[in-house]
Amino acid sequence: MNAIEIIKQNADQLYGEESLVERLTAGKCLNVKLGVDPTRPDLTFGHMVVFNKLRQFQDLGHRATLIIGDFTTRIGDPSGRSSTRPVLSEEEIKANAETYVEQAYRILDPEKTTVRYNSEWFDKMSFDDCLRLARKMTVARMLERDDFSKRYQSNTPISIIEFLYPLVQGYDSLMIESDVELGGTDQTFNCLVGRQLQKEAGQPEQAVLTLPLLVGTDGVRKMSKSYDNFIAFNDSPRDLFGKVMSISDEIMWDYYRLLLLKTEDSVRELKKLHPMDGKKQLAVALTDRIHGEGTGQHEREQFEKVFSQNQLPDDMPALSWAQLADGDEQTLVNLLAGSQLFASKKEARRLIEQGSVKVDDVRMQEPMATIARPDSARIIQAGKRIFFRIDP
Repeated sequence: MNAIEIIKQNADQLYGEESLVERLTAGKCLNVKLGVDPTRPDLTFGHMVVFNKLRQFQDLGHRATLIIGDFTTRIGDPSGRSSTRPVLSEEEIKANAETYVEQAYRILDPEKTTVRYNSEWFDKMSFDDCLRLARKMTVARMLERDDFSKRYQSNTPISIIEFLYPLVQGYDSLMIESDVELGGTDQTFNCLVGRQLQKEAGQPEQAVLTLPLLVGTDGVRKMSKSYDNFIAFNDSPRDLFGKVMSISDEIMWDYYRLLLLKTEDSVRELKKLHPMDGKKQLAVALTDRIHGEGTGQHEREQFEKVFSQNQLPDDMPALSWAQLADGDEQTLVNLLAGSQLFASKKEARRLIEQGSVKVDDVRMQEPMATIARPDSARIIQAGKRIFFRIDP
């Protein structure tokens, strides 16, 4: 594939293609922008779709500018939302932002990446500066956005600050003089605002390249931390492998295209495999990509022991009773929470109540059930992926 074919691979829309081709033909090193708001600590495979495209630009010799939206997170991106996003504290935003760069470098080339925080320029703006920026947009133009239009028609509140979000995102493009902005299809309006602001400021307009939204593990909605249907970069190898194995056969091929950049010809060949084998190959490749070569095959072997051979995984953690309890008895929910293998005590309780927890292969459904100090090792299984051993 030539440069423009690589750039357009998996793309939904490319705005400003003619000027982009001119810059490529002239040999310009493009400044390619991608913004992410640290609303949660983890990047997801939904982010990987646009990170892959950013890496393709880098491999073509261009430079990436990754904007961490520590300021825009205070507003909350309304894209695709039917209600106002909850407001995070500055402490939460800072903590989340600190994890993003390390995760991004699992895909991006650090040597060709510039990281900027948009608080660099927005924290310096006065209220008069904000008013001047607000004059760049009309209410009528803002209501062209599908999500705003639907909320307005259904009398769902839209805050004035949400109206400002596209302008703020567009202003980022102005400040870094971006040549290309990447985003999901739900970011189209915001990215095009950047083109408008650049034009009014006398800058060359950025091209806008939008990419499909990855469907989440529920097989229905886009992958989102808000919907809790995501696979995170920071998931353990076992959780990552297991989540990939949980997706439907139908969306598996989109994962091959969007996450592993397989061509249509490659996908056509993969479809000749049994769907289970195809999914295992996908899970191995994605686990290797995030956690390193070899981790995927190891998780495949452990997965097959549990699901195909009804065996226990041979690498489950072993915890002593003393690590989990002070006396000779402990409630089941406290044992699970003490293992630190669950997101929270609430999550451990939910799994127990759902009947997803077994102690020595006996199903337990009472969180406050008393477990005595064992005389020999006991095996606890929670859900399909968590196993651990309690030693006396």
